[in-house]
Amino acid sequence: MTYQPHGQHLIAGERLAGETRFTSHPVTGAGLEVSCGSADLVDRAVQAAEEAFWTFGYTSREDRAVLLETIAEEIEARGADITEIAMAESGLPQARLEGERGRTTGQLRMFADHIRKGDYLDRRHDPALPDRQPLPRPDLRLMQRPVGPVAVFGASNFPLAFSVAGGDTASALAAGCPVVVKGHEAHPGTGELVAEAIAAAVAKCGLPGGVFSLVQGGSREVGGALVTHPLIAAAGFTGSLAGGRALFDLCAQRPEPIPFFGELGSVNPMFLLPEAVTARGAELGAGWAGSLTMGVGQFCTNPGIAVVLEEQAEAVIEGAREVLAKTGAQVMLTEGIAEAYRKGTGQIAGAPGVREVLTSMCAGREAQPNLFVVSGKDWLGNHVLSDEVFGPLGLLVTVESVDEMAKVAQSFRGQLTVTLHMDKGDAALAGRLMPVLERKAGRVMANGFPTGVEVCDAMVHGGPYPASTNFGATSVGTMAIRRFLRPVCYQNIAEDLLPEDLR
Repeated sequence: MTYQPHGQHLIAGERLAGETRFTSHPVTGAGLEVSCGSADLVDRAVQAAEEAFWTFGYTSREDRAVLLETIAEEIEARGADITEIAMAESGLPQARLEGERGRTTGQLRMFADHIRKGDYLDRRHDPALPDRQPLPRPDLRLMQRPVGPVAVFGASNFPLAFSVAGGDTASALAAGCPVVVKGHEAHPGTGELVAEAIAAAVAKCGLPGGVFSLVQGGSREVGGALVTHPLIAAAGFTGSLAGGRALFDLCAQRPEPIPFFGELGSVNPMFLLPEAVTARGAELGAGWAGSLTMGVGQFCTNPGIAVVLEEQAEAVIEGAREVLAKTGAQVMLTEGIAEAYRKGTGQIAGAPGVREVLTSMCAGREAQPNLFVVSGKDWLGNHVLSDEVFGPLGLLVTVESVDEMAKVAQSFRGQLTVTLHMDKGDAALAGRLMPVLERKAGRVMANGFPTGVEVCDAMVHGGPYPASTNFGATSVGTMAIRRFLRPVCYQNIAEDLLPEDLR
């Protein structure tokens, strides 16, 4: 590895150290000594972002597109070192990280293309009607404008695509908003190197250094200081329900509340309809098991719940058990995630009416899959069973009738995804469930498994609470830029005073 991490913050292009340090806990190799973030460092970064906004917020779409493309190039130039550091810190395999790096640079370039087209500006013009009776109409023009400095939180489960240069950062920069990232303690070296790439791109494009800053973590103080800073205009977050809700509440309690776009998790239920199960029950069970264990179950679209008629359940159970039994222990992203998985597994196993199909327990940072079965009646009587267990745990809900299946569907809280597994003969039941499912989730899919999210124009990665804190937003896809824009109406404003894109 040619790059040696320095463990410092990167604020407006300058490396800075804090007064205290923490040591990271990589899967392999020695821990990195990292400077802890602080409220003072957050203030310095946000002040620089606010100063940069007066320039960056008024740059051309082409200038910002070039910045995004340059960031992608700088990340690619450091690709081998990024992969090596990320493998050591996260335990993720090389192929997964190289794919994630490609997704990261791909979405940067996607947003460059998106803003060049200009459709996201939603430009509108109602010309003046001076002779209208009984009152004349003024000249009215509307366009989306950037909101100001944005706070972004690095995610534990995606050290690249949802972290320092991830979708939140890409969409905020595309909108014209400077970004201050709070790095994740699980992969500080990876975050640092990606931050160096962004800072190099900012400098190469001749933009103010305050367009981007990275403040490392080390304590909860950093996140709280960031979202409560009076110059922060919005925040993007991917993480746990507890952590995200705490930050959401801080944003709402500010003297000037700001939007908090948190993606907080989901159990992503699947409904296995009768004709499909009759045709391929064991195959569905095996496919579910593969999706359930992908990435040690550490995807926010992990399908943790499947619902099936009780009389058809055995084929699905056997198909899943056969695959899960062959799945050995795997390393989870952090010791904290592994411990939370063990705790969540224990809560499910101890709930009334829950039957164990396949159970295992690992110590330390490793995890193995667990599979449980519960009746629809017991499911409906215990809301704890619908809580997300982040990891490779599956719960099969067996229902006595399609009416009970519909009741189970209605019982779910907000989800990122819901899935129908169906054949042609299931169309009537699927049609009955669809109005319920589309109210529950941001993405409704058929005959597939939800693990993985396509990065494109039509994607929605969000949903009703608690899947996310804002049901009208997405953290993946080009519509993500809307989170960091607001509409401004210009009434009777002279042509030379209008934004360039409205002239």
